[in-house]
Amino acid sequence: MIRLELEDQQRDSDGLGGHVVTWRRLGALFGEMDSGSGRRRSAQVGAESVVSWRIIVRAARLGDPRRPRAGQRFRMGQRVFHIDAVAERDGAGHWLTCFATEEVQA
Repeated sequence: MIRLELEDQQRDSDGLGGHVVTWRRLGALFGEMDSGSGRRRSAQVGAESVVSWRIIVRAARLGDPRRPRAGQRFRMGQRVFHIDAVAERDGAGHWLTCFATEEVQA
């Protein structure tokens, strides 16, 4: 099992009528990770490697802030995994599969 930090976006005022996006930590989860397909794409600062991941974590109840959802992300050290979708892995809802992408400058 791998320790992952669950983070959520927070919008803070920039003092000029706009906002700045920051990420706040919601807690730590332990999960299993399985890489999927990867590809290379052009980004603003050069080539970028994009890898899809399936991350399996224990489910928290609906409404619990520790339950991952699309738009959040996992952090493992300097690595960041953006959560694209979440599905229940088993009929009882004890486990979740988080479909995520990792983007790395090539």
